[in-house]
Amino acid sequence: MQPDLIPNVPPQRVHRLYFSITAKFWISHLLSICWVTFSIYISLPWLEDLSQIITFPGALFVITGIAYVPGYMNAFLIASLLFDRQPAFKNIHPADPVTLLIAAHNEEDTILNTLRYVSRQDYDGEMTIIVINNNSSDRTDDEVLRAEKELGINVLVLHEKIPGKFNALNHGLVHVTTPLVITLDADTLLHRSAVRFLVARLESSPPEVCAVAGSMLVRNSRETIWTRIQEWDYFLGIASIKRLQGLYQGTLVAQGAFSLYRTECIREIGGWPDAIGEDIVLTWRLLQKKWKVYFEPLAVAFTDAPTKLKEFVIQRARWARGMIEGLREIKPWHQPQLYTKYLTGINLIMPYLDFTYTFCWIPGLILACFGYFWIVGPLTILVLPLTLISFGLLYSYQKYAVFRKLHLSIRKNFLGFILFILIYQLIMSPVSVWGYLQEFFGSKRIW
Repeated sequence: MQPDLIPNVPPQRVHRLYFSITAKFWISHLLSICWVTFSIYISLPWLEDLSQIITFPGALFVITGIAYVPGYMNAFLIASLLFDRQPAFKNIHPADPVTLLIAAHNEEDTILNTLRYVSRQDYDGEMTIIVINNNSSDRTDDEVLRAEKELGINVLVLHEKIPGKFNALNHGLVHVTTPLVITLDADTLLHRSAVRFLVARLESSPPEVCAVAGSMLVRNSRETIWTRIQEWDYFLGIASIKRLQGLYQGTLVAQGAFSLYRTECIREIGGWPDAIGEDIVLTWRLLQKKWKVYFEPLAVAFTDAPTKLKEFVIQRARWARGMIEGLREIKPWHQPQLYTKYLTGINLIMPYLDFTYTFCWIPGLILACFGYFWIVGPLTILVLPLTLISFGLLYSYQKYAVFRKLHLSIRKNFLGFILFILIYQLIMSPVSVWGYLQEFFGSKRIW
């Protein structure tokens, strides 16, 4: 997906048929229940056969984890996406003062380009840029000074010697004087209208909305086969989950790479927490305050995905640990709103799903290669159509509702897509299990 700096104004849309969020929520659940009921009915022979090998409780445990629950979640996702209609902007050219916080640790190779894209924003309001140098040992400061001279921008450079992104952001927060603050990673490139659309979404939202997550896409998708695969994860997988959560006003991660917050809300909850997944815990604390978190698909930013398998494993294991941190601190049943109870509650069963996939489905796939269809067989393929349908819906949405409006082009990456469908989960689930185990045993944090 190529960054393009040509702005475009989304047309105002009129919807004749209106469903409340509550109606969308329960209708989507009803359709999901119908699908699972059908799945259970046709899987009874499979359940009976597997019960003869590992007992009925064992068979039910396995099949629920690899078929019933994933099928339910995919059906709920598809139904919800069909209902999703992003409200029109009330003001597409907001001018509220906003501060950008950029935490940087040894970012001499990327910070100049990041600031170059910031300087080209078509935002009408005043933007204050703060770079927090988090104990860098390279020429990050020099590159920021170079950016000021070459780009004609003013940047406040702060220094935080204590390692940890949360320390850097909290240091920067002390110096924020604007009502709105954006966090931006030092290797993230913004579409020309990214800040404008992010602020416009917040201005067009109810006052209880405290944050808006931007849309993250992969910039370096041509570097390795791993970045090619991750391109589709960001473009389809992560984006679909963000849209689902945004529809129900409970985006679970206003990611630190590019998100907008009300400054007073961040200060009220004590800033960014000391956590490996500081943005996850931060977002859940905001939701616990009865505030809402939205998602804006048109606020596009491009990030560098890990280029090597080892780097990918470290990143995704860290994400899994961050989810467990959030669950430990804020239990889903302590969330005040129905939708956020449900959305955060889904995370409670993710370790179970990753466990059954890693230790049941993958071995079952190996057995199937030798003609033993005890676990992986024809019936497990029923989950695949739902996955392809959901990806097809999101691909169309991304292409026509986002990329076309932003004058972006979708790169041809057929090999990456095939590998994403076939092997991505084979890697992700074991990596997530590894992350859960790291958190359980209190392993050393790796940023």
